[in-house]
Amino acid sequence: MKKKLLYIIAIMFIAMNYVEAQSDVTFRTICKKQVSVGEQFQVSYELNGDGKDFRSPNFTNFEVIGGPFSSTSSSVQIINGSVTKTNTQTYSFHLRAIKEGNFTMPQASITVDKKRITSEPCEINVVASQNGNSTYSGSSNNGNNYSQANDNAREVFLEAIPNKRKVYLGEQIMLTYRIYYTIPISQLTVSKSPSYAGFWTKDVTNNNGTLQQSSVIRDGKQYNVATIQEIVLFPQKSGKLAIDPLDITCLAQVRQQKNRSQSYDPFEDFFGDVFGTTYTNVRKDIKSQPIEIEVIPLPNNNKPQSFKGAVGQFTFTTKIDKSELKVNEAFTFTVTVSGKGNIELLELPKPIFPPDFEVYDPKISTSIKDNALGISGSKKAEYIVIPRVSGNFKLESTEFSYFNPALDKYESLRSDVSQIIVNKSENGTENNTVYTPGQADIKYLGSDILHINASNNKLNITGITFYMSTIYIIILCIMIIVFIVALVIFKRKVKLNKDQVLVKNKQATKVAKKRLNNAYNFLKANNQNSFYEEFSQALWGYISDKLNIARSQLSMESVKEIMLDKNVGEDIVNEFIELLNNCEFARFAPGDSSKKMDDLYNKGIELITKAEKLLK
Repeated sequence: MKKKLLYIIAIMFIAMNYVEAQSDVTFRTICKKQVSVGEQFQVSYELNGDGKDFRSPNFTNFEVIGGPFSSTSSSVQIINGSVTKTNTQTYSFHLRAIKEGNFTMPQASITVDKKRITSEPCEINVVASQNGNSTYSGSSNNGNNYSQANDNAREVFLEAIPNKRKVYLGEQIMLTYRIYYTIPISQLTVSKSPSYAGFWTKDVTNNNGTLQQSSVIRDGKQYNVATIQEIVLFPQKSGKLAIDPLDITCLAQVRQQKNRSQSYDPFEDFFGDVFGTTYTNVRKDIKSQPIEIEVIPLPNNNKPQSFKGAVGQFTFTTKIDKSELKVNEAFTFTVTVSGKGNIELLELPKPIFPPDFEVYDPKISTSIKDNALGISGSKKAEYIVIPRVSGNFKLESTEFSYFNPALDKYESLRSDVSQIIVNKSENGTENNTVYTPGQADIKYLGSDILHINASNNKLNITGITFYMSTIYIIILCIMIIVFIVALVIFKRKVKLNKDQVLVKNKQATKVAKKRLNNAYNFLKANNQNSFYEEFSQALWGYISDKLNIARSQLSMESVKEIMLDKNVGEDIVNEFIELLNNCEFARFAPGDSSKKMDDLYNKGIELITKAEKLLK
């Protein structure tokens, strides 16, 4: 009974002297005093109290690998009958030093008892790494490889690899972006693409939405590598051109080593290893290094007069589908340039035809093959030609010149001379002249002149004859009227045929409808390239024929000026110009291609209908 009484008294004494001592709240920063560039380290923000609404600092001078990782712990101490209870909250970050210097670790903040407090400042000194590099990212001295300090600490980085750094104006460059990684990554997204100022570009990436990875050894460390993007560049001006970095974001699975002194969830550690190692997904922003390209102007020495800016390696051919035909019968003359280089930008040479040949504007078509080796293909122009007179004609050879950067010189190619035999037509619609190459001999065709009958014979009418009868006169009058009407129609038709401007004007809508019908078929077949080519030809062809503007002189400014002169409303003119621009750029714009084609087609029908009413 005495022992029990003593225990009760002791417990009552302890309860009377129980004090939950709450020391002054502190929020301190714990980190190493010195690290090297590229080194990974941990910084912790420790609160000896109960807080909420923790706000992470902005680590502008460091790379965040993971965090914040929070943990809590509590302890109770009984000293001389006085009970002290302490709660500790810790928020940890895994960082990497990226540049040399003395820095103050940024302060975090948290709310305690409805009051906002900030962490204590902490100084850290970042020194150069053992290999002497003072920054975590940068270019190597030779400019060919993108090196970063302390490669052994890098898990994910992006590299831009041009196949050439010194090129001629117009020479193609293959720029490849590759990502190197040693940890699992996912959800790659391009956050900012370079502007490629001074270049004409074409994206030739062909990964079908999946990254094809392989393994490489870099600086003694094995990396997985995958190609993110492949861009073909054609410099459009000389000098030193800079390419900005490509920015991408991804989720990286980062390893986290838990502090065994902190409290941890045993069920969480069950999914880590036996030492408490777990993994967490961390958003990483990475970028490639900037690239500088030196563009050399094309030499002026030995530059051919026929040079129009083609740069690469090409072949040149011409083809005629008929060597013998009749007057007013059409033949096709095809000019083709094939090879590797700036196919889509080159200007095809124009053949010279005899003056008595009617030549229609050519149909330009391009066939492109793009891959990791660059852009190659062919570009051809098909001329529809109609000879209007008969004779033997010679089509002179055409010259095509280009600059070959592999040989550092200009090269010229000439087509073969073609012979054309034009025979007279069977229906006699040819003019009453026969054409000879020198126009030296002109022969007039007509009926032979009969001899005059000088005899004085008398003709007598006997009996009833049809001549000069009433029916005869009626039939004669009808024949004269029919002849006059036919003569008027014939002369009008001849006049219309001579007035090519009026003929093209009247046929503009018909030709446009035919091309739009072809474009509609390509739209239904979801043939994007053929649709845009046929739709563009319909718009430009309609404007050329309706406004009597040569295709070579067509421009946005000339179309707008002439349509306004013909009292076409400015709103319709602006819609027409906008439609032409949209047609040129729609094929490269992101989005639903079928919806873009359908919208352009409907808008084209509507505008041509409006313009037709105003331009009649």
